[in-house]
Amino acid sequence: MPEPVQIHDLARPEFTPEVEEIRAFMEAMAADTPLDGDVLHQKARDETGLDDFGSDDYRERFDLFLRALGEIDGLHGPGILSFHMQLLQVLKNRLLMEQLLKDHPEIRDLELVPPVVIAGLPRTGTTHLHNLLAAGPTFRVLRYWESIEPFPMPAEAGAEPDPRLARTDLAVDFMNQAMPHFKLMHEMTTEHVHEEIQLLFNDLSSMLMETLGHVPAWRDHYLASDQTPHYEHMRTQLQCLQHLRGGRRWLLKSPQHLEQLPVLEKVFPGLTVVVTHRDPVPVTLSMLVMLCYSARMHRATVDTDEIVDYWVDRLDLMLRSLMRDRDAIPAERSVDVRFDDFMADDLAVAAQVYDLAGEELTGEARAAMADYLAGHQRGRLGTVATSPEMFGLTESGLRERFAPYVERFLS
Repeated sequence: MPEPVQIHDLARPEFTPEVEEIRAFMEAMAADTPLDGDVLHQKARDETGLDDFGSDDYRERFDLFLRALGEIDGLHGPGILSFHMQLLQVLKNRLLMEQLLKDHPEIRDLELVPPVVIAGLPRTGTTHLHNLLAAGPTFRVLRYWESIEPFPMPAEAGAEPDPRLARTDLAVDFMNQAMPHFKLMHEMTTEHVHEEIQLLFNDLSSMLMETLGHVPAWRDHYLASDQTPHYEHMRTQLQCLQHLRGGRRWLLKSPQHLEQLPVLEKVFPGLTVVVTHRDPVPVTLSMLVMLCYSARMHRATVDTDEIVDYWVDRLDLMLRSLMRDRDAIPAERSVDVRFDDFMADDLAVAAQVYDLAGEELTGEARAAMADYLAGHQRGRLGTVATSPEMFGLTESGLRERFAPYVERFLS
């Protein structure tokens, strides 16, 4: 294994000349891509030829998020352009879904087999387990390109190759150029298995929005709101995607689900839940590096102290919510998986999930998982160095903070 990569420009990002050239172009475009709700809505109408955004309750959340983005210190032109394009895509996704439901009202009656849901903090093995279970033919999963543009534009329906893949290729390529170390923390490709947290974004209520930028005002609204209607909106999106591209049983995954177990049980009765656990100290440090590093995509300088204070509190709240609600999913439909146990025998854990979910682990599924493991050894791309000291923290302080969670799930 190579030595861990030391990232020295978290607070003052540096880019290659090639990336700086692209950023200058994005800076010039920012004046024509404001974070303005009326402008974004009109663009979405113009580009799709549609005008029904569905239930208008989302507009309050949309406008609140726009205001919160505008309050980010050091927000630069490329960041404005990026947020503009992401929010424009969200509005287009709403328009396209509403039209699809009008054209095919039977979608709302499409049966969804109770999904298998992986819930755990980043760096606890969730991504590895997600990809491992997705390797075989058993589960329907969400691909990254599909999560960004779940519904085709009217003029592109049925086109081969699908133009959505090419657009995602371009976005992933720029991300890899601008953040060359990001793949060491979380590998991203156009076809990789992605989180439905992106679908929740389409109803403007998703923890993803907190990771995109420092938006405490939006977070407060999110935490004070019942997420049931937004999970129901996601459920409708899953029905639409199953109508469009098939599949029998969804495999879902997101850290957000840790604090929404009662909502999951209400919206997806009979679901199976796998909760992953790992020492929260390295998990927290790894997530802090990832969030500080990715903030360069929208901030000229990065206030690492602000991010550290926010996310140590936020992760603590998520884990406390999990402790409060863990029993919302009955034992016969849920399992707690420790990271070390998973790493020691990942195929055995996969088999355990299959058994819990009542799925047959066929020879084809076993072979597919073995093939996946052969090409995805842990740490094959390298690792990123972390320490409490680089964030002004102490290990003892973090351990004291997360002691109740450790006592409950890792003792």
